[in-house]
Parts: sequence; structure tokens; C-alpha cells
Amino acid sequence: MAVLGELASMEIWKDLAKVLGAFVLTVVIGWDREREEHTTGVRTFPIVGMASCGYLLILNGTTADSSRVLQGLITGIGFVGAGAILKEGSTVRGTATAASVWNAGAIGASVALDHYGIGIALALLNLLSMRALLPLKNRLDKEKKAES
Repeated sequence: MAVLGELASMEIWKDLAKVLGAFVLTVVIGWDREREEHTTGVRTFPIVGMASCGYLLILNGTTADSSRVLQGLITGIGFVGAGAILKEGSTVRGTATAASVWNAGAIGASVALDHYGIGIALALLNLLSMRALLPLKNRLDKEKKAES
């Protein structure tokens, strides 16, 4: 009986570490979005990442169960991301933030399924896309305006 208690407590710490890992990887992306003055940011991203991780950890079941939950997460997170998209006249803003919300869900799922490398790579590439490619996007937007 004492062995079961030890195993249970070890499992708790393992699960907590995964949820915390999902939080850390996604809060950085949320912080970046918040710095850009987006309404979806430092609170939404870690919640999406932790929730995705949590749903898969709760299952602790078969691949078929995980597959069905992942399908639901992908759809549901798409709705959350859609809330970040704003249309102002002929201009649409927030699509990169919406895609980043979806990515936060994938990061949480990766951590839950012990694919830490994928989670870290997704987080780093998300930040790279949002930060390093911003000057290129701004230049392309300026060129479009000049052509109009």
C-alpha cells in the first residue's frame, strides 16, 4: 500500500511539471503578443497551453482516446483564436495571433505526450515568426500601400 502512495505522489509531480512546462513555453508567446498590444496575450496563451496539456493528461488512456481529444482541442482552440481576429473595413488583423493561439494548444499537447522537443521547437519558432519576421512583414505592408 505504501508503494502505491509513493507512485501516486511521483505521478502527481510529473503531471504538475508537465502543466508548468506548458505554462512556461506558452506564457512567453503570450507576453510577446501583449507587448504588441494585442488583446489576446499573457493570460490567454498559457491557459490554452495548460488546458491542452491537462486534457491529455486526464485521459492517460489509449491512442484512440488521445486522438479524439486532440481533434476536439484543435477545433475548440480554432474558435478561441478566431476571437483574436479583428476586421476593420477592408483590413483584417490578428491572424498571426490566432495562429499562435492554435500553436499554444499544440505546445501543451506536445508536453502532455512527452514530446518536449516538439513543444520547445514550436515555442521558439513561434517567437521567431512573430519577432524576427515582423520587419519583413512591415516592409511588405509598406510596399503594398505604396502600390495602392
